[in-house]
Amino acid sequence: MIGTLAFRHLLVRKLRSLFLLLGFAIGVGVMVVLLSVGEAMLDQSRDVSLVGGGEVTVLPQGIDVEAMRTGGLGGMYFTIERARFLTRQALGGERLRNVVRTVAPSIEGKLLYLCPARGVCAPTAVRAGGEIPSRAAALGAGLDVLEGRWADSPADSAYVAPTARQLYDELDRFHLPRTPDSTWGEWHYFNLVTGPDEWWYLTFLLGGEVGSTNPERWGGRVLVTHRRPDGRHDRYTADVPSPRVSFDTARADVAIGPSFVRQRDGRYTLHAEAAGDGRRVRLDLTLQPAPNRYFPPVELRDDEFLSGYVVPALAATASGRVCIAERCQAVREAPAYHDHNWGVWRDVTWEWGAATGDHISLLYGGVYGPDRSTPSPFFLTLADSLGVRRVLRFDQIRYEGERPADGLTGARAPRAFTLTGTWETDTVTLSVAVEHALASEMQAASFRRIFLQMRGRFELDGTVQGEPVRDTGQGFFETYVTR
Repeated sequence: MIGTLAFRHLLVRKLRSLFLLLGFAIGVGVMVVLLSVGEAMLDQSRDVSLVGGGEVTVLPQGIDVEAMRTGGLGGMYFTIERARFLTRQALGGERLRNVVRTVAPSIEGKLLYLCPARGVCAPTAVRAGGEIPSRAAALGAGLDVLEGRWADSPADSAYVAPTARQLYDELDRFHLPRTPDSTWGEWHYFNLVTGPDEWWYLTFLLGGEVGSTNPERWGGRVLVTHRRPDGRHDRYTADVPSPRVSFDTARADVAIGPSFVRQRDGRYTLHAEAAGDGRRVRLDLTLQPAPNRYFPPVELRDDEFLSGYVVPALAATASGRVCIAERCQAVREAPAYHDHNWGVWRDVTWEWGAATGDHISLLYGGVYGPDRSTPSPFFLTLADSLGVRRVLRFDQIRYEGERPADGLTGARAPRAFTLTGTWETDTVTLSVAVEHALASEMQAASFRRIFLQMRGRFELDGTVQGEPVRDTGQGFFETYVTR
């Protein structure tokens, strides 16, 4: 009876019946779509190629996200350079504290091969990941541990929040060349200003086939240059054979004969002894880097060329004592700077400058390899009390005019120079008036050039992230010119 009534109703009320059937079909369709979306979300939540938790995922610039997720060629071998620096300062530092609550570095789904600890290696392919437990948990992406303990290890803590000693040892450690190379060099460089017209350059250098079993193939050198208040330059050196040289690939410490650099709790102790022009010089200094004003390690490399560079102290102060012969002078809170270089320096030249004004420290540089037509990208970095504020790019330095240079008869240095760094909508112009210059002759297999170490006053003007940037101060600058 009910079936007969329903059938007759459909025949008598055709329009109403069609409307009801259409509504029922739409409802069923919507339910199918929602179930499909839910199933897709469930599948994605189980996808090992996707990272869960948090609100923003940071990936390398230019990466194809879909190719990375599905395993396409665009997702192979990608990496985020200087991830520790991003975690500690660029994203997780004081500058973005009101915006970023937690930064959680992670490695997802990397292919590894395992071999047994003993016996013949029969590799087994595994998929592995890595993360900092406390940071992952803060993002709501912590593991559901069924047994055991999942907590930060000492290495995890050192990665995200190192002590001062751990940080500066990590930045400033020494290296070994990939293969023995007579043109390998690595050095700590320091400069300090002890008066309006007086400053010092200190270099603790390792050179040659460092690490070679033949002790005659490499050694150490201490170089000290003193710019006297009367404008003259005195140079002191000390060459030390490799048996009296020690360095550490996990720490900043180095000893070259009686001279040494030691880093403890973020403070450097320097002792340098050298001789020149019939006199001896001795420096005993303590150098304290300014907080957050460092530039992370960068390394340029190809099959034959490698150049590494890091600046642990864009700005610092030095205190202690300097003795020339029997005459000693106290140093108190002198402005100072420290960087560290390593690599193969065959036919290599560079552009470089570092300076500090009232509010901003700046660093610029670029390396020319053996083929000067293909320089590395030039960069200009601005840093303040919160750390690196911006890294910009520039193509060239515009040198203007000439002025006399000390050190070599007839040598000339530029009178001034400018460069303009840009990145997206940011533009900053650096203008430098050269006040002093020291020239040294450099010879290599394919060139003969003059190396210029300059001191000058800078002006900085531009816009960064929509805010005006202006500052003035003094700094040190280097370049090469042909004779």
